Amino acid sequence: MEVAGRPSYDELAALVVQQQRQIELLQARVAELERRLGLNSRNSSKPPSSDGLAKPPPRSSRRSSGAGPGKQPGAPGAALSLVDDPDEVVEHRPAGCGGCGAALAAAEMVGQVRRQVFELPQIRLRVLEHRLVSCRCAGCGQVTTAAAPAQVAAPVQYGTSVAAVAVYLLVAHHIPVARTARILADLLGAPVSTGWVAGLPERTATVLTGFAERLDTAVKAAPVVHLDETGLRVTGRNRWLHVACTPLLTVYHLDDKRGATALDAMGVLPALRAPQVAVHDGWMPYFTPAYASVDHALCNAHHLRELDGWAERDPTRYAFAADLAALLREGHRLVGQAVTAGADRLDQQTLDDLLQRWQAAVDAGYQANPPPATKPTGLGANLIPALLNRMRGFTREIWRFAHDFTVPFDNNQAERDIRMTKIQIKISGGWRTTQGARAWLRLRSYISTAGKHGIPAITALRDALTGSPWLPALPE
Repeated sequence: MEVAGRPSYDELAALVVQQQRQIELLQARVAELERRLGLNSRNSSKPPSSDGLAKPPPRSSRRSSGAGPGKQPGAPGAALSLVDDPDEVVEHRPAGCGGCGAALAAAEMVGQVRRQVFELPQIRLRVLEHRLVSCRCAGCGQVTTAAAPAQVAAPVQYGTSVAAVAVYLLVAHHIPVARTARILADLLGAPVSTGWVAGLPERTATVLTGFAERLDTAVKAAPVVHLDETGLRVTGRNRWLHVACTPLLTVYHLDDKRGATALDAMGVLPALRAPQVAVHDGWMPYFTPAYASVDHALCNAHHLRELDGWAERDPTRYAFAADLAALLREGHRLVGQAVTAGADRLDQQTLDDLLQRWQAAVDAGYQANPPPATKPTGLGANLIPALLNRMRGFTREIWRFAHDFTVPFDNNQAERDIRMTKIQIKISGGWRTTQGARAWLRLRSYISTAGKHGIPAITALRDALTGSPWLPALPE
């Protein structure tokens, strides 16, 4: 018998079901928040800089190769060797005989031991005076003065070598302007203006126009191009830095946008055509239909971190993640062994076996994590389905490294090239002007590319400041 004003049994049952659903949603939300709190650079794609004071101890996703630490057998050494023509020779004769004590000043020399010390010369400024001679013409009486060399624009100035060292400190080693001026003053024994140092990057970047054009042509012709992007702080607001690079080339592009608009403005990805390969982290704008003309490869270092993170969270429910990670590592190892053996591809049976086991692990993941009867809601509700869909839908892109040995397993090349800009941000906080940021990035691109070709940074900068910047070779 129902009592007036009280809810009925059906109403109470419906209320219990509703509250149970709310509890489940809240539990899922708490679980997802706890998962997010546990994410770090070791088990996700978060950068190490986000770990803060709770940074976990370093743990590489690589597995032991069995080789011991230090120099490996057969690897070339890096020790100093005696030279045949030392700059200075100092002879040391024994003062007396070690046997009887007799003087040996005039004794016959019967042998010697050579020991060499590699030392820096004393650092001091060398002053070169240019005298611009004026001459009077005997015929017309006109007085003509000799023109100054192109790099001599003031009555007193520092030379290109000093400027090259300053730019090297500023851009290659991220030393702030005031500290760079202090270092130069201490080394040279002469005052160095912070204003002069601050103006050097833009001054040097202006002579690199030809380099930028040559670099753009070269990277668009590369068979494999690595792509990545990151946020930067410029003029007090967030901007986006895009990088396109190879083991020999580094291109940076600063943009207000992160997506396809910026990729189009950079111009590298739209210019690539299969069989060229674009390697990236799977960010969806890279798969815009406009970029379907190039083959894609995904970074498996990202996948390993993500899969390891899920496997650690629940080894039973997410056992598929551990299986997928193990297969990627096995494939990487087999490719390495094949390359060492001189092969240019995996044998088809081995490759087919890997891919079949991959699909079986993905199927197991779907079975252990079936889609819910109702559309999932809340934080992280679609993470596992999205992960499994990516592992299945992009199998070819994930395993391209096993189909084509010219394609690397990961996108570490782009991450290495972009990391140096993040160091600059940590030190300086950002750039005050867009022009200054673009100048710094062009110089960083120049130093990075020259270094990849074995050209010392100071040599390359000195060449640029004298009007003959180093240029990468044009593609054949």
